[in-house]
Amino acid sequence: MQKNVNIQNKRARFEFELLDEYTAGIVLTGTEIKSLRNSKASIAESFCEFNEKGELFTVNMNIDEYAFGTRYNHRPKAQRKLLLQKRELKKLHKEVKNSGLTIVPLRLFINDKGFAKLKIALARGKKLYDKRETIRDRENKIHLDRVKKKFNKS
Repeated sequence: MQKNVNIQNKRARFEFELLDEYTAGIVLTGTEIKSLRNSKASIAESFCEFNEKGELFTVNMNIDEYAFGTRYNHRPKAQRKLLLQKRELKKLHKEVKNSGLTIVPLRLFINDKGFAKLKIALARGKKLYDKRETIRDRENKIHLDRVKKKFNKS
């Protein structure tokens, strides 16, 4: 069993412009947390949405079934409730409803106390030209690092 669990959504920073970040707790069952501690989860295609009661849920987060689970094992793609303070939930709900923003998960981890946490961000979708600009910046940085490395060797 791994001590450090750090599952990231790498596409989120490329697909979205991140505006505000929050750390939320997750309501999990026994087999879900056991599977998560073995790093058997994925948040690549997941997103967050509110239900009618104003509660925040994560959708499409995949936590693989626990290998040693019985017939009471969990469903891998079930919706999972996120725990935030009331004022944070109200602020997020207002932003999503009025501005058309979305909430995306960035990182799934286990904190020092052993609780599963999900870092989420309020985000705005990028346009195609924004994505091209991101790729161009990344390639320029790589090229600059190569030049610096070559210069330092001389």
